[in-house]
Amino acid sequence: MKSLLKSAPPSAIFGMVVLAIVAFTGIFAPIVAPYGETQVVGDAYLPWSAAHPLGTDNLGRDMLSRMVFGARNTVGLALLTTAISFSVGSTLGMLAALKGGWLDEVLSRLVDVLMAVPPLILALMLLAIVGPSIPNMVGVIAVIYVAPVYRLSRAAAMNVVGLDFVEAARLRGERTPWLLRREILPNIWSTLIAEFGVRFCFVFLFIAALSFLGIGIQPPTADWGSMVKENATLISFGDITPLIPAAAIALLTVAINLIVDWMLHRASGLKS
Repeated sequence: MKSLLKSAPPSAIFGMVVLAIVAFTGIFAPIVAPYGETQVVGDAYLPWSAAHPLGTDNLGRDMLSRMVFGARNTVGLALLTTAISFSVGSTLGMLAALKGGWLDEVLSRLVDVLMAVPPLILALMLLAIVGPSIPNMVGVIAVIYVAPVYRLSRAAAMNVVGLDFVEAARLRGERTPWLLRREILPNIWSTLIAEFGVRFCFVFLFIAALSFLGIGIQPPTADWGSMVKENATLISFGDITPLIPAAAIALLTVAINLIVDWMLHRASGLKS
């Protein structure tokens, strides 16, 4: 681990530090936050002070506490959604590449249909049907992002399934789960890990966008996207408070991309 960190460029180290701070803040939110997530602590839109370092929001809740709990909710849900979409999409992609035939054809055509509709429009339509709750939002976004994960994992697995060691395992009589887990997955793992980071950024921004539009994480749950919308009126008075959650979204996105770029560079085997 030490040698890995020593070889990391400053940009990747910066990304790791930002990611570690956000993870720590989200995990220990009840301890880090000075007030409760939904606790009203004063009048609306109080200015920055020692008691409220980022002031209060439109309902008189402490903005710093809302930011801390927002890290847990927004990032945690994005991680859960990405994990679900990757588990389903990568498994189906590897299975389609391994089996081929009608299974590959059916799954690929379903994915084509799913990807033909713009993701935001599809999410708005589905959430309007099933309702804007957290489980529904996670399920809808996971389904939407299964498609690109499927395409990537299938393309990566297609380069492996025809190799000699996979054919040898088939001739030995190894079953499909063993082939997927022991022969294909280890050889496309670096590609999937890098894609996981990129896809997490997309999901994270997607959840923030839906919350900003009012159909993502619902009040009174703290969320960085909805916090921008709830306090947007302060911008008219020259107050930068609404820009803080927006800056947090941008900073975390940049940090993860810096880490992913470094991982891709290492996986490529290229020298700096």
